[in-house]
Amino acid sequence: MQRERVDLGWELTILKLGGSVITVKAKPYAANADAIKRLAGEIRRANVKPLVIIHGGGSYGHPTAAKYRIKEGYKDPSQTIGFSETHQAMVTLNKMVLDALLKEKVSAVTVQPSAFILTEKGRIRSMETEVILTLLKLGITPVLYGDVVLDSTLGFTILSGDQLISSLAMKLGADRIIMGIDVDGLYTADPKVDPSARLIPHLTPQELGSLQKKMEGVQVTDVTGGMLGKIIELMPAIAQGIKAIIVNASKPNNIYKVLKGEKVLGTIIEARENVA
Repeated sequence: MQRERVDLGWELTILKLGGSVITVKAKPYAANADAIKRLAGEIRRANVKPLVIIHGGGSYGHPTAAKYRIKEGYKDPSQTIGFSETHQAMVTLNKMVLDALLKEKVSAVTVQPSAFILTEKGRIRSMETEVILTLLKLGITPVLYGDVVLDSTLGFTILSGDQLISSLAMKLGADRIIMGIDVDGLYTADPKVDPSARLIPHLTPQELGSLQKKMEGVQVTDVTGGMLGKIIELMPAIAQGIKAIIVNASKPNNIYKVLKGEKVLGTIIEARENVA
């Protein structure tokens, strides 16, 4: 998918609110209401436009999707109720996010990914962004989420928020992607279990490729392998000059600061030619 530079008069930001931040991952269907409220306030205070918000599913999207093996595609009629229930779980979480934004007087509206995206073998095949672009031009913030989608080969599947971020960033010509997760950035190992883990403050696509090779065969965890997978999903956008910034959204004011362009502890990934 080629990057299509859209002149909105400002720099476009795409913000990801990780499911690990806005839900309690260890408890199915448990939202972190305090975090959602705080993040909505930080977004309102930063007042950055144009802005697209995408949030993860955390403990809302994953349990039902895993139970019915939605990502594998349609194999049995019994899965159709799982398709519906997974979508509804994400709608429920999305409503909490949107309610918090509206309470902060942020002009935001939900845009349902499954209504404008089709995939093929799990990868985005078509995506109509005119509605999103029109909302941005009006000063309205679209709010999207990882969703179940129809797939031309599989019947249906899961579209991750990370694939969605990368594709939207390229389609809309975003200037930066901000990933709000529950650790300070990308580490050399899992900082929650390995005291020798080091934060990687800056990476180029070339360096990320080398890191990926080093980690092949290493047990995947949410923080290391899982996070690396998320970043690799963003690589097509990064290669086209879109900066990615990974910060800890669990820490108060981090999202506010990074939206405002202030220095925050985290990981920056950008093409070599963009490095100062």
